[in-house]
Amino acid sequence: MITEAYITDLDGTLLTSEQKLTDYTVQVITEALDQGAIISYATARGYVSAARAVSQIPWKHPLILYNGALIYDGIHGKVIDGYWLDPVISGEIIALGRELGGITPFYFSLDEADCERVLHEPLTRSGEVQFFNSRPGDKRFREVNKLECPDGFRTLIISYIGLLEELQPIRQAVQERFGNQLQVHFMKDIYIKDHYFLEFSHPMGNKSEGLKLWARHVGVETGNITVFGDHLNDFGLFSAAGRGIAVQNAQPELKALAHDVIASNNEEGVAAYLEQTLNLKRERVSGE
Repeated sequence: MITEAYITDLDGTLLTSEQKLTDYTVQVITEALDQGAIISYATARGYVSAARAVSQIPWKHPLILYNGALIYDGIHGKVIDGYWLDPVISGEIIALGRELGGITPFYFSLDEADCERVLHEPLTRSGEVQFFNSRPGDKRFREVNKLECPDGFRTLIISYIGLLEELQPIRQAVQERFGNQLQVHFMKDIYIKDHYFLEFSHPMGNKSEGLKLWARHVGVETGNITVFGDHLNDFGLFSAAGRGIAVQNAQPELKALAHDVIASNNEEGVAAYLEQTLNLKRERVSGE
């Protein structure tokens, strides 16, 4: 018997533009999970941030976090597997950002107890402040006077937020210095106007390798996985999975790779696809 699985991106794909789940999406995925379907998500978010957005759904399977750098058991709160960026390289990336533009990143990591930590220097720049304020009460964040990589911490992602012209020199310098010793994600922020994310992680810390690692732990062949995405960091999902589905609002480059294009994130495209594909027996509640 072939085991099928479904992995969805969150922001811009499963979540609406308001970073929320609709009642219909919650009901469809909950019922599918209850009926034995293997459904999970792959996101650039960490667990705390992702859970805040999608906790209405009782996820039963491991999660792909930090763009593939971490495989996490959300039920038991345990790290299953992952890829950590070398601490020496991490420190040098932080130093380069400070040297080239006076900019320091958010340092996403795991501490000695496997707890998520986000270290950062005092926030004064607009994009960084907006990013931080969008996560009120997030206990992962710790302000430090000078950002360094603490002994015993494992680097998940080093994330710069800024304008294109601010981040381009950092990207170029880091890539020239370290080449294929790391993974680079550089993309427009979909929530903060005119801002970009520049993120560095382990060379295998991407959604392609994360999906393969997830599949090994779950016991599913990657060719039997259907993935859903919208942004450039979802290329890895599409390259590793058997079937790639783009939402209508996806980047044109991703649509070009997709096996199918479905309704947008604001039109509940992923949930509608799952309901039809899995032949779920349900009735829409009034108002959906």
